[in-house]
Amino acid sequence: MSFGLTNSPSVFQRYIYNVFRDLIKENVVMIYLDDLVIFSENETQGIERLQRVLKTASEYGLELNIKKCQFLKREIEFLGHRIKDGKLYASPLKIKAVMNFPEPKCTKDIRSYLGLTGYFRKFIPHYSAIAKPLSDLLKKDSNFSFGLKERESFNELKQILSKEPVLCLYNPKSETEIHTDASIDGFGACLLQKSIVDNQLHPVYYMSRKTSDTERKYSSYELEVMAVIEALKKFRPYVLGIPFKIVTDCIAFKQTMNKKDISSKIARWALMLEEYDYVIEHRQGTRMRHVDTLSRNPVCMIIQDGLTLQILKAQNSDENVKAIKDLLKIKNQHDDYIIKGDLLYKSIKGNDLLVVPEDMQMSLIKSAHEKGHFSVKRTEDHLINEFYIPKLKQKIEKCISNCITCILASKKQGKQEGELHPIPKVELPLDTYHVDHLGPLESTNKNYKHILCVIDSFTKFVWLYPTKSTSSQEVISKLELCKNPSSEILEE
Repeated sequence: MSFGLTNSPSVFQRYIYNVFRDLIKENVVMIYLDDLVIFSENETQGIERLQRVLKTASEYGLELNIKKCQFLKREIEFLGHRIKDGKLYASPLKIKAVMNFPEPKCTKDIRSYLGLTGYFRKFIPHYSAIAKPLSDLLKKDSNFSFGLKERESFNELKQILSKEPVLCLYNPKSETEIHTDASIDGFGACLLQKSIVDNQLHPVYYMSRKTSDTERKYSSYELEVMAVIEALKKFRPYVLGIPFKIVTDCIAFKQTMNKKDISSKIARWALMLEEYDYVIEHRQGTRMRHVDTLSRNPVCMIIQDGLTLQILKAQNSDENVKAIKDLLKIKNQHDDYIIKGDLLYKSIKGNDLLVVPEDMQMSLIKSAHEKGHFSVKRTEDHLINEFYIPKLKQKIEKCISNCITCILASKKQGKQEGELHPIPKVELPLDTYHVDHLGPLESTNKNYKHILCVIDSFTKFVWLYPTKSTSSQEVISKLELCKNPSSEILEE
């Protein structure tokens, strides 16, 4: 085999597959180029399979380097991974290379580091979100600036790999689930399987990627569907042909897949799901943290600096809040209200909740609800531990009752059933006529602009009469020419 030719690897791989084709079909050996792995359940089976592989290699004149061979091992390294006791680890040599990687000085160093850590992205939950500050430096119009965010991302990837993350080996006979999550910044998914040892779900593969500029404009349920599509593209070799479960924390996704009238984009995605044998399960966000791309707290809404400034500005313009603040300046406490950093809080059961002025309450509730078009209870859980809004539940119910997306998702879709009223067929000529006009057409010399069409229902015989208008008087005068006394006229 010549070295350096573009097609050398593919030709060599095809040849090796052809040599060991029977053993590969029987799951005796796994081969990648010149690396062969013979797996067995015990020593006796291992020796027997080894003999078959050596015999096949001998028949085709293949030679093995005894110095590179290992026999009857319970732990091996294969394609940059360490395999032991049904579990998959990152190669210690690869991890050492990551740990010794110097701080990047240019985009070329960033590209090399992401290439090295990206090889193990299936071990790292939310890899794309963690590496985002680094990958953003590779954009065309981006100026290289290795600041605080980039340094934190660089060190966090090192720290995660230094803990030797573990995955379980895939078993096609085990119960399989795909857990997905989506946000405006990216998609995350995890392939899990139930172990026969402890009957618990264990991760087999993590997947994540950033959203494009176009995808960032998608609605929440479109992002959830897109997350499932991206996960199935990645996990297709594992789940195609077996029953599995898709678990998501967005109930809107399940409702969307059950709708009859959906957009063409969602319809195309739904068609892509048709080749899989799956069921959809909605699970609360508190049980989906392992795939939460934004690392959001599912039972509270994290207050961002921008939102805090908006609330502060609204508090300063709200007369009721200003009055309470003035009272607190006179005495330290008033109805459990306190001031922290010029922001007004209300202390309830030991928790200091940020007071939301009346002008901002509905917009904040709407924002929390539209993160996944959650139910009243779920939306309330997002807000109740961070914000003080009087009569919160009633206001959430009002917001959801006016949400167009929720209304369309919950109502019965498609055309409603109606009663059919077929025209009775009479097996007699000249009994029933169908009447309609054609026109207006270009006027003739005698000012005829329409054509009256009369069709006999039984014989399908046609009469055509020129008419100057579509008035009933002119129609009746024409029908007198072909009508029987017992005829029935049906106007189209």
